[in-house]
Amino acid sequence: PALRRLSHDLLARYQKGTRPVRDWQTTTDVAIDLMVYAILNVDEKNQVLTTYIWYRQHWTDEFLRWDPARFDNLTQISLPVESIWVPDILINEFVDVGRSPHVPYVYVSHHGEVQNLKPIQVMTACSLDIYNFPFDVQNCSLTFTSWLHHIRDINLSLWRQPELVKFDRSVFMNQGEWELLYVLSRFQEFSVKSSDSYAEMKFYVVIRRRPLFYTVSLLLPSIFLMVMDIVGFYLPPNSGERVSFKITLLLGYSVFLIIVSDTLPATAVGTPLIGIYFVVCMALLVISLTETILIVRLVHKQDLQPHVPEWVKHLLLERAAVLLCIRDRKKFSQSRTQSSDISGQVENNDSTAKLNHYGCEDPRGCETAGAARPAPAFAGQAEGSPLMHGILREIAAIRQFLEKREEFRDVAREWLQVGYVLDVLLFRAYLVAVLAYSITLGTLWSVWRDA
Repeated sequence: PALRRLSHDLLARYQKGTRPVRDWQTTTDVAIDLMVYAILNVDEKNQVLTTYIWYRQHWTDEFLRWDPARFDNLTQISLPVESIWVPDILINEFVDVGRSPHVPYVYVSHHGEVQNLKPIQVMTACSLDIYNFPFDVQNCSLTFTSWLHHIRDINLSLWRQPELVKFDRSVFMNQGEWELLYVLSRFQEFSVKSSDSYAEMKFYVVIRRRPLFYTVSLLLPSIFLMVMDIVGFYLPPNSGERVSFKITLLLGYSVFLIIVSDTLPATAVGTPLIGIYFVVCMALLVISLTETILIVRLVHKQDLQPHVPEWVKHLLLERAAVLLCIRDRKKFSQSRTQSSDISGQVENNDSTAKLNHYGCEDPRGCETAGAARPAPAFAGQAEGSPLMHGILREIAAIRQFLEKREEFRDVAREWLQVGYVLDVLLFRAYLVAVLAYSITLGTLWSVWRDA
């Protein structure tokens, strides 16, 4: 009976369409509070943040006061929210009506203090910066203000202390992709074209993405493929398997980018740094493949391959070999010296053989040289001259073929040495570029994350 009598007494002559003050010059002070319950969705493409918050309002209604002694010492009562005046406080960043449960009652104390507590699913516009993805930190604002009443009618204040609001994670469900860092609050006045000022209470919800999932699914596979590309340089330069290995890596990385393209956030504002990282990694793989094709083409054996120019020998086989600390460069020079010595010995032996009687190509000279010999020997020589002449021509052709083949081998060996030194030089330059790029990205991500 006391609740019914009090409710009837309060609402019998109550006018909910009028601001509840006895003097119209009195400002209604509305204290608000906010607690973040969950981060439901962060839509980078549409720049929309969906959160679930617990929102509280507190104001004084001068027409909802009573003496508790008249109503069985009742100091607090719940009244229908549709029956009393409620401030028109909205969120400026609203872009869509959220699915919020309807709370039909408010609490009213005997001093006229009204408490309106309700949960709200908020879909707000937010300027999302995805450049540091997946190590990004987002700062989205929720601006509470009266849509109609200026600051002389409705003023806003903070229910609790700013420090308590900042680090309050008591109701936050932190098992999703995003974690709540803190909630900043600030009061300010807002005016349009020198008109009346409006009171605004801004809450900055600062959230950070948990990067573990994206590190495992995006960064680590890319790093593994780049490591395999570096390991591929240890295949011999004259091996054709290196080209096929590099092409396989390039195709695998292309398929990897197609798979992860849906995971990367897409906006019209800019490209995340991880997208640039993938593009640069693809470019490095293409450069690696180009270098491999160049080296294989350089050391490939060809019959018409010219000799290595002297400036190339001086620049790569002497200067670059010393600079790169290549230890087996002497082995190549020794092999070239041994092959030239063998060719010289063969040539000297053949020249000596030409001085003997059977080695003469002119029959008349052979007859003159063999005039002092006995008749039987001269007769045998005369009979065997055409046969020996043919044998000598065949031997000379074989000797010329062997010398030509040895010359081709020496040329191929020189180009192989040039390709080896050039491959080591390009590999170390490629390795330095990859390490510098990795250190730069790691430093930037760590600095941004700490900031």
